[in-house]
Amino acid sequence: MPLNNTYNQAQGYSNMETPYSNPAYSSSQWLEKEQSRNRRSKWIIIGSVVALLGLVAIGVGVGVTVAKNHKSSSKSGSSSSNDPSNFALDTRLKKSFYGIAYTPYGSQYPECGNSLDDVITDIQLLSQLTDQIRLYGADCNQTALVLEAIERTKVNMTVWLGNYPIPTDPAPYERQRDAIIDALKTYGADHVAGITVGNEFMLNYLNANGGTVADSDIGKVGAQLLISNITDTRNAVAALNLGKTLPIGTADAGSFFNTEVLEAVDYGMSNIHAWFANVSIDQAAGWVNDFFQTNNVQPAAQLSNHPDFFIAETGWPTASKDVGNESNGPSVASEANLQIFINDFVCNANKNGTKYFFFEYFDETWKDAQFGGVEGHWGLFYSNRTLKNIEIPTC
Repeated sequence: MPLNNTYNQAQGYSNMETPYSNPAYSSSQWLEKEQSRNRRSKWIIIGSVVALLGLVAIGVGVGVTVAKNHKSSSKSGSSSSNDPSNFALDTRLKKSFYGIAYTPYGSQYPECGNSLDDVITDIQLLSQLTDQIRLYGADCNQTALVLEAIERTKVNMTVWLGNYPIPTDPAPYERQRDAIIDALKTYGADHVAGITVGNEFMLNYLNANGGTVADSDIGKVGAQLLISNITDTRNAVAALNLGKTLPIGTADAGSFFNTEVLEAVDYGMSNIHAWFANVSIDQAAGWVNDFFQTNNVQPAAQLSNHPDFFIAETGWPTASKDVGNESNGPSVASEANLQIFINDFVCNANKNGTKYFFFEYFDETWKDAQFGGVEGHWGLFYSNRTLKNIEIPTC
């Protein structure tokens, strides 16, 4: 899904039904097998949720950047109530997710309205759900903000950094690359798991150039553009001599991975949404797994470099801005259906060793305004960071 406005103002939001149009990927055998082992109730009684406990106020110096105050702030050793590492835990939250997709509020270029206070609050909440997150891009200083927040909160959190390049302009890639390198110079890589270059780059390139197949002649042209960015990132990170080798990968829609790109990366991250494939909620979790294994894991295993594979995005929307998009055909966007997807997918995926990033942390209001439909309503939390009417399972 899109990160910022820059590319989409020119191109429009891509049609997400296309990557999932193959009817072969509608099986629910995985879910049925898992449920036969450990049947759990699919329906949760929806009730009112107590508002989140008040979060601890964050003391942040005013008028200085994160990078400049990094050394002094990280060594303050404060144990007062203003210490971001001393925060109230929410008993409704459980660390059951392998990973969660996250973009700090206000990280859309060029507006850039994010803040360290907000990111600290997010990391405090996210750390109660998972120990790793993935970012989509590096604009608006978000890499440094997230790493600074992890340092201040002292939580166990690893980040997959992101660079969101666009096919038509090298400037966004270069700007984000430099921001990532600066953040790594300041914070090191102790809390960094890898760097993902591209999010649906191939899908967007093909849509913009009349192509449909990632390994076609048109796709190969786009692949070389992306590979150039991947190689450049690998070289720039290697030059830092961080003391460990950071894997470099890419993320794309599930059916749009180019073979040459996969041969140039250490890992792939696949966006897989049963909603956009018009799959019913009772089949959704099994369909996601079947699609992932068939389209991503098995083909990658045949390549000489054997790139690792993750599900970069999967989830279920809870609402729609307009009535016309509140259903994908067989099922509706609702919190009750998000609960079903969580129940069916999360613990089973953990048990099977599937590496995934649940989509997503909270609702993003800018998507609701720009794209409409369900785009702004995929969060576990509302945009105000209040947990939706869902129950996090214990895995």
